[in-house]
Amino acid sequence: MKEVGIDISSHKPEAVQKYLNNEFDYVITVCDGAKESCPVFTGKVAHRLHISFDDPHGKSMEIFRRVRDEIKAKIDEFSQNFREEN
Repeated sequence: MKEVGIDISSHKPEAVQKYLNNEFDYVITVCDGAKESCPVFTGKVAHRLHISFDDPHGKSMEIFRRVRDEIKAKIDEFSQNFREEN
């Protein structure tokens, strides 16, 4: 991520249970749909979207970069569609 200008060195994962009592317009879940069943977010959500990406864990940097770029493209696509709808 650093090579594209994003510093995630202080990022720490958080348990989703912490947010179950919050209300959200959108919840976007991601996982490798071919290899795992994704957890269902049961909180108060107006719109749910799931996107499947390959899990790059244990793979080459080239695979990590590809998945990173796929995630960015999907986020950009979602953002563009959201702006057009609102």
